Amino acid sequence: MRSGVFEVGGAGLYYEVRGTGPALLMIGGAGGDAGYCTGIAEILSDAFMVISYDRRGNSRSSGRSHAPMSLAVQAADARALIAGLAGGRALVFGNSGGAIIGLTRAALHPEAMAGLVAHEPPAVNVLPDGDPGRGFFAELAALYEQGGAPAAGRRFAETTRGEGTYRWPADLWKRFLGNQDHLFGAEWPGFAGFRPDETALKSAPFPVVLGAGAEDRGTYYARPSVGIARRIGAPWVEFPGIHMEFLRNPGQFAAAVRALATRMYSRDGDIPDLWEGSAQ
Repeated sequence: MRSGVFEVGGAGLYYEVRGTGPALLMIGGAGGDAGYCTGIAEILSDAFMVISYDRRGNSRSSGRSHAPMSLAVQAADARALIAGLAGGRALVFGNSGGAIIGLTRAALHPEAMAGLVAHEPPAVNVLPDGDPGRGFFAELAALYEQGGAPAAGRRFAETTRGEGTYRWPADLWKRFLGNQDHLFGAEWPGFAGFRPDETALKSAPFPVVLGAGAEDRGTYYARPSVGIARRIGAPWVEFPGIHMEFLRNPGQFAAAVRALATRMYSRDGDIPDLWEGSAQ
């Protein structure tokens, strides 16, 4: 693994790169930490160049601000990383808020994407009117206003199925706790207001796949993936486990990502250089 800091637009983005081959950029959700992906990145590095990073203002990256951060800024950060580290083109995997950023990036900057896998984007605005899930972001914003990050964070954990049943790495947990004010203060409005650009996603010149975990059926953060897939005519896949299965069981989750990413790159027609040589 090699790591560094990539300077872009007033922020230094901490990144980690593992392996060689077709580029796979992984965008984490709440807390925006590269550590979410450590386990699956290690496993997938035998076939892909896996790039993970701390999103702007989170963990080891700089650029924190008290002002609301737009999704366009987050999408531009991902685009810059792909340009600087992956030669300008990559398959993107995003989980949760990272899936929302991936969908935004696909709509705004399609030229550098080989494909997008959006895993459980909590795009509650696509849920039907009157659905209780539509109030999630407003509920946590009010809790943050009244009781600060601890109150909002506790409620967030309560709504995420499977949390509390396994242990996070200690260093990742510590960094996540330090990111909560940034999450609820600066990033929350962008996530809360997200609506997918259905026209742009329908015409994307690369494969877009939506998906959710088998154990998350019925949750406010899994159901939107089905609605988006239907609206844009994209395939939908079932992943193993829960929202953060890549932390609970990285081997099982990585196997699902490997199969899907390989098919998506093959569909795109690219043959990795590693497969061009003679057998050793």
